[in-house]
Amino acid sequence: MNGSESTTDIWTTWIGRALGYDNVSRIESWRVSFGADWAHNGPAWLIFGCLALTVLSVLFYLKFQKQGRRRRRVCLGVSRAVLMCLLLFVLADPILEIRLVDHPKPILWVLFDGTESMAIEDKLPIDQQEKLATATDWGGYRKRQEANGDALPETPTRMDYLQALVQKTEGNFFESLAERYRLRGYVLDRADGVRAIELTDSDNQFDANLVAEQLTATGEVTALGAGFEDLALRHASGQVAGLLVFSDFNRNAGPLPEPAAKKLKTPVYTVGLGAKSAIDLAIDHIESPVKLKKAEQSTISVSIRQQELPGETVHVRLSAHAIGGDSGTLAAPIIIGEKDVQFASNKLSVDFPFTPSETGRYVLTAEVGQIGDRTDPQGLTAIEPLGEEIVSQNNATTREITVIDDFMRLLYVAYEPTWEWRFVKEVFHRDELVGMRGFRTFLRSSDPIVRESNELFLPSLTLPRNEFFSHDVIFLGDMPADALSTRFCEMTKEFVSEFGGGLVVIAGSRFGPGQLAKTPLADMLPVFVDPDARPRTDRPFRIQRTPIASASQFDFMQLGETPEETQKAWENMGRLNWYQPVQAVEPSATTVLAEHPTDMCLNGQTKQPLIAVRQYGRGEVVYIAFDELWRLRRLYGEKYYRNFWGPLIKRLGLSHALGQQKRFVVRTDRKEYQADDKVLLSIEAYDEDFQPLSEDDVEFMTLQRSLDYELLPPNQGIDLDNVQQGRVSELRPGVFEARIPVFQPGEYTLKVRDPVTSEWADPVNFQVASLSVERRNPTRNVSVQTGLATATNGQSYELDTLPNFLTDTEAPALTERTTDIRPLWATWPCFVVLVLLCLSEWWIRKLSSLP
Repeated sequence: MNGSESTTDIWTTWIGRALGYDNVSRIESWRVSFGADWAHNGPAWLIFGCLALTVLSVLFYLKFQKQGRRRRRVCLGVSRAVLMCLLLFVLADPILEIRLVDHPKPILWVLFDGTESMAIEDKLPIDQQEKLATATDWGGYRKRQEANGDALPETPTRMDYLQALVQKTEGNFFESLAERYRLRGYVLDRADGVRAIELTDSDNQFDANLVAEQLTATGEVTALGAGFEDLALRHASGQVAGLLVFSDFNRNAGPLPEPAAKKLKTPVYTVGLGAKSAIDLAIDHIESPVKLKKAEQSTISVSIRQQELPGETVHVRLSAHAIGGDSGTLAAPIIIGEKDVQFASNKLSVDFPFTPSETGRYVLTAEVGQIGDRTDPQGLTAIEPLGEEIVSQNNATTREITVIDDFMRLLYVAYEPTWEWRFVKEVFHRDELVGMRGFRTFLRSSDPIVRESNELFLPSLTLPRNEFFSHDVIFLGDMPADALSTRFCEMTKEFVSEFGGGLVVIAGSRFGPGQLAKTPLADMLPVFVDPDARPRTDRPFRIQRTPIASASQFDFMQLGETPEETQKAWENMGRLNWYQPVQAVEPSATTVLAEHPTDMCLNGQTKQPLIAVRQYGRGEVVYIAFDELWRLRRLYGEKYYRNFWGPLIKRLGLSHALGQQKRFVVRTDRKEYQADDKVLLSIEAYDEDFQPLSEDDVEFMTLQRSLDYELLPPNQGIDLDNVQQGRVSELRPGVFEARIPVFQPGEYTLKVRDPVTSEWADPVNFQVASLSVERRNPTRNVSVQTGLATATNGQSYELDTLPNFLTDTEAPALTERTTDIRPLWATWPCFVVLVLLCLSEWWIRKLSSLP
């Protein structure tokens, strides 16, 4: 059976509400069908059944029930027939299918920032305080809270203003929203997404008290991007009119917010909380090498920044605390330097020369502020924050360094001595970090007697593993392929990828890097070499540096103190007469730092690389397409030549443990944690021959299958009762891992015993910050706030301009077609009819005196 559209709005509305739908505009169609297979496939059986039941019911009362009047017995027969037919319909499982058209309210997502930065008390100008108090009815909210016994701070926090806005009694913004939209509420207080909250009660009315109970300011990071991505995964945005975000927008974790917001495919309307500007003085970081050489001067830079302090003079102090042996306690500070500096811009870098006199581990501490009147517990004049700073915990920071008296071990492999070989040897023989003990070479063409008798030379490339892996950097010069054994190549790959060593490949004019094409070393190179290529000597050229060569991470390319001096140093090389061409640049992990000015690779688009660096596993490989860097010595002596090789060797060699220390290395995944974080402890463990240790090896050496660690909490001195002990299990051969929870702020010391030597490995220190990352920036990030709105065609508001949202935006009219399928046998009309039929038959039987 097919129906038609309803003729009255009252009937349509009644049907829609009966089915649980609001705003139904019309019923497009309705149809009754049967769910039982016998009735659905053969509806004629239902008709025949009804006829048969009707005939039987009437005959029953006319032939077998003789009492009563004939008219009453006919009525009873008809009533019984209707009842039996209705039961047959119920058995056929009748289904009503109605197609409705309604206009639901669009959905509006509301996202509240629930991180710790929302608890910051902003020091705002009086006029801004008055605007916020009026917009949120702060006075009324405060009276109500105090009447309930809840004390509020003199200066409202960002969350206080938000709570007042939510619980505003007159002209509540959210109540107006609920009249136009179906509200869906979320709180951003997690690093991986959002937390859903209820905004309305069972009648779909905004419930201010319910919302207020769910708003907190406890999240540790503001991961706006992760929150947007979570929303995009949770819901389809077909009926979503937009996203309204209340936040200070200080994104400090997770993916970038703007690309993530675009995935929502809906406008984002941003409402800013917090001061747009504030007086703040902070230290961003301490820039220093991880390892420093004893008695050798290094430069340590302290990066500081300011807000609203242009031209202000501040005091900067850098000190070093030696870390005590097993206890991990900090010794009295060594003042590296103090300076008064004046800000000419928002950021400033302050350099301090440091020449450590003793080896060991040190904690560098940088402080910035103004000199106070009191002294700290260590007898130093205290550096105090400026009086009007909102957040002062970011006025100091620390960094751990290690001062070593070890030397780096360089191995130079070449066929015969070249100018490059001679000058590299001379430079590093005089380098305190390498010296005579640290430079060794293998020359294939040298006299075997010399290789055996002179300690500078290695007799063979097939060294024992414990000797080979004790090197830190390998130079591979011009060598024929038949002189490079497979064992040497495989150990070199392991040396770089597994132990973080450095490899420098220097092309020569006699054999060329094409010799490496058929060796295992070819996979490591930053370039794809051509086995048939010969040096290109047709026209002289000048080396051309790429733009990225000026980046700070490639300090070995910065030969001078200024860009002009660096340019002069590279031009000092003059015109080169040759270089070794290659087929292409390895694309995934290679950075080209210098290239040919005109010659191209095979693709005709990439210039021929002259100096390139590639990350390979845990180490790096540097490729140089010629062996004439010694030309840097012209006119200026060793200065620029050392400025290239010195930083390069330190980059390649000091990024990991030196020498034999590479055999047992203890690391943590970070140097700074928050309370309640878990520290990932990773141990790389090898035996005397640098073969990976397994749990079976450890059990053989220590009678237990795991490595033990000791964790000394902060401020415990040498109180061994407070040492936390645990075990580190094998992740895979050679690697052991454990996750250690930390709770108390301060400096921790972590130690692991080497099962091979039964001695403690170098301790690892890490910091658990007492200052939340949320409180390191006291101001709102206006650029993120406005950028999100612009990128998604939304708008940006303040709390006092928020009511404009209701006039600036118009809830889109949605049309939704819904097909509702209801089983008729389970409805109340069917139940009422059955009851009435039963009662009517019973009543008529009583009137007819039938049993």
